[in-house]
Amino acid sequence: MKIQAAVLEEIGRPTPYARSNPLRIETLELDAPQSGEVLVRMVAAGLCHSDLSVINGDRPRPLPMALGHEAAGIVEAVGADVTDLTPGDPVVCVFVPSCGHCAPCAEGRPALCEPGAAANGAGTLLSGGVRLSGPDGRVLHHLGISCFADHAVVSRRSIVKIDKDIPLHIAALMGCAVLTGTGAVFNTGAVPPASKVAVVGLGGVGLAAVLGAEAAGAETIVAIDMLDDKLELALKLGATHAFNAADPDLTEKVKDVTKGGVDSALEFAGSAKALAGAYRITRRGGTTITGGLPNPQAVLELPAVSLVAEERTLRGSYLGSGVPSRDIPRFLGLYRRGKLPVDKLLTHRLTLDEINIGFDRLHEGEAIRQVVEFS
Repeated sequence: MKIQAAVLEEIGRPTPYARSNPLRIETLELDAPQSGEVLVRMVAAGLCHSDLSVINGDRPRPLPMALGHEAAGIVEAVGADVTDLTPGDPVVCVFVPSCGHCAPCAEGRPALCEPGAAANGAGTLLSGGVRLSGPDGRVLHHLGISCFADHAVVSRRSIVKIDKDIPLHIAALMGCAVLTGTGAVFNTGAVPPASKVAVVGLGGVGLAAVLGAEAAGAETIVAIDMLDDKLELALKLGATHAFNAADPDLTEKVKDVTKGGVDSALEFAGSAKALAGAYRITRRGGTTITGGLPNPQAVLELPAVSLVAEERTLRGSYLGSGVPSRDIPRFLGLYRRGKLPVDKLLTHRLTLDEINIGFDRLHEGEAIRQVVEFS
């Protein structure tokens, strides 16, 4: 079938993207789903910094590639061996497919699926196949999803069925921003009630972590970012204190209001410098968690003795250390009950033709979560 998709053919074009047009809307051929695959009509797709990192070259991917990895849509057809989904089912896309049988999957850590990581790196579906093509040959899949398109074929292992009463522009945010940010609070950090938490980097993922910390019952939530408008929003979403990351006295101020440092500091800025700052504001015996994705060349330097002498913990969090089939329904349940108001993260709703404008906003820090909506 013919589809419209946003395709990246060259990395590193200059800003403004509205002028350089790194993403071109192209007509592609989409093959029918094969065994274990599903055809999804996309309804809403979120713009994430991970997409921007591919566009600007911080995290290069093989090209040409149809971008997008955070979305929700409706099943239109299923391939052979897919018996638990039918046309009309609403689904949320997940950017790490899980095979179910490798060592991490067997341990209950599907975010670390080894075949899934290999497929994502190669730009294929979990099966190793590519279902997209253009006039010059095949077009690769972004993280197994490629949702900046009106339709996509994805692995059954890349989607989670949800209830039909959830607005799909809200459900889309569950697949990355909420799963990563809120998941880091509940899964990686296991943040208990009455704890002291800091969130460093207040994009969509970081603000989802603020919401998660509030839902978890944290007593103190310290929000840190370079942009004052994001600090103001964090305070509206449940943060108890907000500090600009450029403040030279930041560490001392955070330690003062938390009486020695936070129990858990979560970093989502995607910066080694920000992560080092998060480590400094973590108390003795506390945990520093990073869910940001810095440039692969970035190096983190820490006083090694502090890990022993202060019994400190430094943890990575990918996909919020989540189990998507468990966590997406759980977080949607919190949203339903008003405990996780993720709708407050949505700042712009776009058409596919406006996608480069959207990435200009994201690059300039002028948006939290933007969603492309398909008719």
